[in-house]
Amino acid sequence: AVAERVARLVRPAPGGLVLEVGAGRGVLTEALAPYCGRLIAHEIDPRLLPALRDRFGGPHHAHVRISGGDFLAAPVPREPFALAGNIPYSRTAEIVDWALRARTLTSATFVTQLEYARKRTGDYGRWSLLTVRNWPCHEWRLLGRISRREFRPVPRVDSGILRIERRERPLLPAAALGDYHRMVELGFSGVGGSLYASLRRAHRAGPLDAAFRGARLDRSVVVAYVTPEQWLTVFRTLWPVRPQPARPRPAGPRPARVRRPDTPPRPDGQND
Repeated sequence: AVAERVARLVRPAPGGLVLEVGAGRGVLTEALAPYCGRLIAHEIDPRLLPALRDRFGGPHHAHVRISGGDFLAAPVPREPFALAGNIPYSRTAEIVDWALRARTLTSATFVTQLEYARKRTGDYGRWSLLTVRNWPCHEWRLLGRISRREFRPVPRVDSGILRIERRERPLLPAAALGDYHRMVELGFSGVGGSLYASLRRAHRAGPLDAAFRGARLDRSVVVAYVTPEQWLTVFRTLWPVRPQPARPRPAGPRPARVRRPDTPPRPDGQND
């Protein structure tokens, strides 16, 4: 039931490519197979590979490929792809980082430790540096919770379904992302005990006060309680994003030269 629920949430493009992290014994692999055009299931444990290849080696799973080895060493596909997996809690940070760096990723749907999923999606009412930093290009959502009793063997904690989607249109232009990242990292530096005090190290009071008013933030607010949308409001006030100047039109064909009325005709009947 859990595997089918997760597979439905992956929602790959029709006929699209899906990569699965940590196929294990193939429970989620089996649930994902009907939803995708191609499925590459990665499994690092060599002891599980023979059974996986036997299970998915028939004609009904011709579009499924089992790949042995460490997923993190796998190349990023050149074509758009979705990522899914019931990922090891101990490697969650590494796998999420891989996903964020993959330029052709469209979405990642992970079963993670519930605490991690809640922390990254602001479900505690607080926001992490990783989420805020990547918010202009990636949306983070908690799609659901899974009781630990749904798994065998039963783990010690509940799980969450974490969804990361790459935005088709980023919330900031590419040229502004470097400045945004530097502002966020400065804000999370903790100097002064508040976001205002941290940002004050790099900005004059007047513009910073205007940015906080625009985002409806108190000067005493602690950085963890600032939402990604408020971060973007502060950034846009401190670094106004101006539209790019229109590109000049390419030069068209040169207009024909017109003979001045006072130019006498040449004897041969041709004029320059």
